[in-house]
Amino acid sequence: MNSFGERIAFLRGERNYSRKDLAEKIGVSVRQISYWECDQRECDFATLVKLADTFDVSIDFLLGRKQY
Repeated sequence: MNSFGERIAFLRGERNYSRKDLAEKIGVSVRQISYWECDQRECDFATLVKLADTFDVSIDFLLGRKQY
């Protein structure tokens, strides 16, 4: 679990969220979730905060600076 996308996919799977579930929770498209999980795009800071809050993890974890 080295990349941002891998972390998002791991957390989403751990909580049994579909891409659609996560997209609705943070207000983005399903396609955007797919881009992140495939490491094709990065998210902005405001969305990073929403992801951290939704998954109850630190931003440092999402960015790979801290272990789970």
